[in-house]
Amino acid sequence: MPSPSTSSTGTVSAGVDGSPESLAAAEWAAREAALRGLPLKLVSVWEPVPMAARAAFLGEESRGHRGGRIPVEAAAGIRERHPGLEVTADQSTGRPGEVLARLAEESALLVLGSRGLSGLGGFFVGSVGQAVLAETTSPVVFVRVPGDGSADGAKHPAEGPVVLGIDAHEPDDVLLRYAFEDAARRGAPLRVVHAWSLPPYFAYGLPQDPVLDAELAKQEAATLTEVLAPWRAEHPGVPVTEAPTVGKTADVLVEAARGASLLVVGRRMRRAPFGGRIGSVAHAVLHHSSAPVAVVPHS
Repeated sequence: MPSPSTSSTGTVSAGVDGSPESLAAAEWAAREAALRGLPLKLVSVWEPVPMAARAAFLGEESRGHRGGRIPVEAAAGIRERHPGLEVTADQSTGRPGEVLARLAEESALLVLGSRGLSGLGGFFVGSVGQAVLAETTSPVVFVRVPGDGSADGAKHPAEGPVVLGIDAHEPDDVLLRYAFEDAARRGAPLRVVHAWSLPPYFAYGLPQDPVLDAELAKQEAATLTEVLAPWRAEHPGVPVTEAPTVGKTADVLVEAARGASLLVVGRRMRRAPFGGRIGSVAHAVLHHSSAPVAVVPHS
């Protein structure tokens, strides 16, 4: 059963470094802050060069000062485009991945930019973004520059559906709640995708069984319907489409996200010997989705 609402409190934050990707993220974050009725915080991170190496980096301090202007200038532009939205700008010092991971924990939502992959229409998630995802226990949204190359996050479709990817056999309330509340906030339909696989007939040298396949499809659809029933009841104003689909999870989600306003995926919080893990599905989706991607950590 759904647990109580987790209506957002605090701040929507965005990391900015002056790149088109980060400015697109800041613009998307401004729209999201307005939807949530929250202030927006823009943060740049300056990683100073160690004292012993500064002689080889003349102008290092001036670069830090220029970096401090980046969030201020971005905030000024957003205030012009979003009158009435409370916007603050800040510069932090330290390792970007660590600083932004802390910022995510302090925020209702952290939004970061990602570089588009030429010819693939997807994301390139660099080391900083991966470090943030692996360490934070809060949702992070990745936004790429729109297809026209502009740094205007508003060009991402606002009227498209919210797409949620779940495993109907291991559903998590945190992930479901995030997607349903996000769709309700946007006034958007919710498309819930559950990907599943047919038996590996080839491994046993058996011919494919259409009757068995149809029965499995029926069972998977019934499982998804059962999982979503209490959430539909709690959010009667959200139109929900159930999409149990045969296929590889990441491929199915990337295809489903075309034209979506947001793709929501989970990241199971497991600790590895050398730090946190993003998860194979989230990693693949982040690199190939054309829609903004919300990665929601859950137990």
